[in-house]
Order: sequence, then structure tokens, then C-alpha cells
Amino acid sequence: MAGKVENAKLDSRTARSRLKRGRQPHWQALAIERLTVHLGWHCWKGDAAGRWLLRRYIGKHTSANGKAVARYRTSTLGLADDAAPADGNRILSYEQADAKARAMVAAPNGGGNIERLTVRKALELYIEHKRNRGESVADVLSRGTTHILPSLGDLVVAELTAEVLRKWLATMAAAPAQNRPKNGKPQYRPAPSTDDAVRARQATANRVLSMLKAALNHAYDEEHVANRDAWGRKLKPFKKVDTARVHYLTVAQAERLLNACDAEFRPLVRAALETGCRYSELARLEVQDFNPDSNTITIRQSKSGKARHVILTPDGANFFRQHCAGHAGHELMFRHADGKMWKTSEQARPMRAACMHARITPPLGFHGLRHTWASLAVMNGVPLMVVARNLGHADTRMVEKHYGHMAPSYIVEAIHAGAPRFAAGTSDTTVTLLQKPTRTP
Repeated sequence: MAGKVENAKLDSRTARSRLKRGRQPHWQALAIERLTVHLGWHCWKGDAAGRWLLRRYIGKHTSANGKAVARYRTSTLGLADDAAPADGNRILSYEQADAKARAMVAAPNGGGNIERLTVRKALELYIEHKRNRGESVADVLSRGTTHILPSLGDLVVAELTAEVLRKWLATMAAAPAQNRPKNGKPQYRPAPSTDDAVRARQATANRVLSMLKAALNHAYDEEHVANRDAWGRKLKPFKKVDTARVHYLTVAQAERLLNACDAEFRPLVRAALETGCRYSELARLEVQDFNPDSNTITIRQSKSGKARHVILTPDGANFFRQHCAGHAGHELMFRHADGKMWKTSEQARPMRAACMHARITPPLGFHGLRHTWASLAVMNGVPLMVVARNLGHADTRMVEKHYGHMAPSYIVEAIHAGAPRFAAGTSDTTVTLLQKPTRTP
């Protein structure tokens, strides 16, 4: 059976106000037949009101170190009447919480299915929440379907443990990366073997972990689960794995690449080099999104879900002006020769061909054109905040992380001006340093 629980006094606001607030709930045992059932109250520091919890002992499991650990299933009953009067529905008094807990335990199905919320359902609720806020869900859908649902989808959120999630994270990082499925079957790349390949897989695992935590935290915020200990401080991402080398083109290489592109693909590449926009953003552009008066491009649907205005150089504005001339505002700005839209992944093959003809090694992906715009802009002295705004970032953190070392700064100028200089290796004459002769007796 479970260990002994010290009964906390929960039956009045005054009594609860004396309890310590923080990560751990306070429990009070309920004598219901032979079940080990507890009524709990939990309140974070700084919150005006806590919430009522129901905890039921469901057995033991063996931890990684071989010890038997008690397992509980916890569900949320409602908010406590610490700051507002009880309404018997969302806000409960102690008596109402006690009655609801006993009713849930006595119910044939255990009081409903809230505590049986699966990871699959939690992810669906999170995706619906993002859609309602107008945010993009494509990445969550793709990564969730590939990395989260096969292993965790049918597990109950309230029964997740940090040990299970750590094993899932390690397994995902060690697995080979996947290409887009072909004929419904997954396509795998070679297993990571080099240090950089291992780092890249761990970085991918961290991104998927962030999505999973966001979905589980949403379930917690909506009171579908009572605690988040399993994916909280106990579950750590891989460290120091977001230091990928940024691959970008020089101006001369970019010009070679443009000349090597076929006529249908070249405008799309030129637009990416002029704006730093993502492929998906460019593929959705309409002619009316170019404003010739302000020399800007309006990105109406971005990865973050927020619209932005991309400032163009005079040369960039001239390119868009010529490219859009003679087309109606509602037409797609970039399209195939038959007028159809550029779809997902259709840029990969012509990009590889252009890199091969332009003798660019290693070959650059289309996203590298975004890195090229940002890298060259930063090296030319464009402030990081301006680069971040054009790229669609809320602040400069991502720009500093990837391009900050390229920015001219007073540190670089000071080192160039004051660091010591040595003339070693400039002369063809080799001077031999003679040892001082030793004195013989």
C-alpha cells in the first residue's frame, strides 16, 4: 500500500492560508472502503487561489534503481474558494470538493474520463487551441505524427513518468532522421554517426520535446490533469546542441546560383535572396502583397502566425516591380509555368540541380538562402533588431544565436586595433638560438 500521509487541515480558508505554497500539494486522507484516496489542495506561490485535487493509489512500479515506488492517479476537481465565493461548479468549497471526490470514487466508471486523457487527445486539444489563436500548426502536426504519437499517443497523461519520457527522448535522438514518406511508407536517412549528426538529432529531439511539453502544459492549464511533475524540472533537454554551423553563400556564389537556375525556378530564388523569406511564405505570396509605394512585401501568413512587412532594397524593389508587372493583384506571385502553386518540397530538386551546375559544395538547401540574406546583412552592419524584424522574429535572440558573431562590434575593432602582432614567418632567414656553453671542471 501507499505510505502514510499526514493529514493537512483543509476545511477553511484560514487553515489553507497557513499552508506552504509551491510545487507540492497538501493531502488529506479520505476513508472510503479499503481504497487509499486523498483530497488535496495545491496552490502555486503568488496565486490568489488554489485548486482541489483527487488522488487515488493504483499500485507500485519498479524505478530505474530497483526500488518499489507508489503510483497514484490524480485529477482536478475545481478551484478552491480561497479568493472568490464557491459556485458549486468551477469554484468549490471544502465540503463541495469532498462530496465531489467521494462521488467520483463511487461512480461505476471512476468519475468520468478526465484523468484518462491520453497524450493523443492532449495533442489534439493543443492543436485546436493554436488554430483558434490563428497560429500555424503544420510543424506540430508533422512532428507530432512522426515522433510523439507512435510511442506516447495512447499513454494516459496523468500516468506519465519522467523515466518514460526520458527513454522516449533518448530513443528519438538515437534514431535516424526521416524524409517525407513515399507511398505512405517512412523513408529513413543513415543513422547519425558523426558528432554533428548526433548533435543535429539531439537538437531535433529538443524541438519535439518543446512541442510535447507545450501540449501537456496546455492540458494542465485547462485542468485536465492535476500536476506536471513528469515533464517539469525532472525532464531536461539535451544541452549545447543548438550550435549548428550556418551555411550561407557569398555574393559571387549567389550570382552563380541564380545563373544556374532554370527560368521557372530563378524568380523564387531571387526573391528569397532579396527578402530572407521562407519558401512557404514566398509560395503563398500574391501580386498584391508587393507595395511599390513603400517598397515592401507583406507576409500575411508566417510560421509564427503573425503578419509582417519585409523591407526591400532598391534593387529588390525593382526585381519585384518587374516580376509583378502585367499581373492581376489576386494572382500568385510565384507559380509554375502552368500557373499552379509551388507546393511543399517542390523546391528541393531544382535547388540541388542549381547547386550542382553552379559548383556550390556542399549543396545548399532553399532555407540556406534565408541564412544567406541574414548573414550578409549582419556582416554589412545592419542592426540585429532590424534583421530580426525582417525575418519575422519577435526579438534578437535567434539572430544573435546564429549570426551575432558576424556582426561588426567594438570588441572586433578593439582587438584589430590593439592586439599584439607578430612578424614570425615573414623572413626567409632562420636564426638559430645558441645555448650558453656549460662550464667544464
